[in-house]
Parts: sequence; structure tokens; C-alpha cells
Amino acid sequence: MSVIYILLSISIIVAIGFFIAFIYAVKKGQFDDSYTPSVRMLFEDELVKEQLKPSIKTKKTN
Repeated sequence: MSVIYILLSISIIVAIGFFIAFIYAVKKGQFDDSYTPSVRMLFEDELVKEQLKPSIKTKKTN
């Protein structure tokens, strides 16, 4: 039974460590995306064309 307490405490310590690393990375700008907005306008026409394609649905008639 004491092994469960040891494993539980180790897992909580590791989880807190990962959470601190995540907060540190967010504050340092690790997840800021500065590349996508500059490239988005290059692919915008393709996205609009795909949305404008009429969807062909086949209907069964009796």
C-alpha cells in the first residue's frame, strides 16, 4: 500500500514539473505563431474555391 503513496507523490511532482515547464514556455513565447499569418494570404484563394464548389448530391427517385 505504501508503494501507491510513493508513486502518487512522484506522479504529482512530475505533473507539477511539466506544468511549470509549460507555463515557462508560454511566457517565453514558445507557442506564438508569427509565420502562419504571413503565409495565410497565399492559400486563402484555394480555401475560398473549395468552399464555393457546389456539392453534388444524388437523389434516389422511386
